[in-house]
Amino acid sequence: MTPPALPASERTAIVRDGIAVGVATGAYGVSFGAISVASGLDVWQTCLLSLLVFTGASQFALIGVIGAGGAPLSGAVTALLLGTRNTLYGLRLAPLLAWKGWRRLVGAQLVIDESTAMSVNRDSTAAARVGFLSTGISVFALWNLATAIGAVAGNAIGDPRTYGLDAAVGAAFLALLWPRLADRRNQVVAALGAAVALALVPVTAAGVPVLAAGGVALLVGVTSRRPDPTEFPDPPRGHGGPEHPADRTDREDER
Repeated sequence: MTPPALPASERTAIVRDGIAVGVATGAYGVSFGAISVASGLDVWQTCLLSLLVFTGASQFALIGVIGAGGAPLSGAVTALLLGTRNTLYGLRLAPLLAWKGWRRLVGAQLVIDESTAMSVNRDSTAAARVGFLSTGISVFALWNLATAIGAVAGNAIGDPRTYGLDAAVGAAFLALLWPRLADRRNQVVAALGAAVALALVPVTAAGVPVLAAGGVALLVGVTSRRPDPTEFPDPPRGHGGPEHPADRTDREDER
């Protein structure tokens, strides 16, 4: 048995927002494609990176090292270091989306900043799934399409940053996270994370500031006993309380 279906109006609104985020984020793939080819990768290597790696920050880190004359292995390690933040996202999303088996395996490919942000603010498992899929799929499709366009066109299109696409990505992600800043504790965590990241940028390798900022949030989450009021609470489980959708989904998958 799956979670209750969403009202059509709510589903439409979530999907619309997910596609909008996908357009804003995916379009910047043109920049990655153009810069990757300029850094020495060919069109097929560039497209495979977006298809298989699919985490923009790590992809830019890799080609940044290669373009600067660094060893490909060093670039790969830097990209891996930066991409480990997705592991933290997965720990949060696994119980929230409550998928098992092949659904979890397929969904893992779509775990990125934007799909996570579009999931954690929802008030039900069904809404979180719609937000995750609509955002993840739209970003995946448009990012790969834009990468191919940028790789083929190369320098003919110029630097996409002149069109403001880099600012659009950051603005879209900030808008997704804004509702979580209604809580004072989250405001303090965000400020501390930003301060730690900015302090480490001049003295550490790429990826370390992001991980350190994420570590601030992780430390607060582990040590704090107060639930986050911006997240939807889990209904009581057991002892006669109402059944959680994840319980029903787990049983259905086991049949």
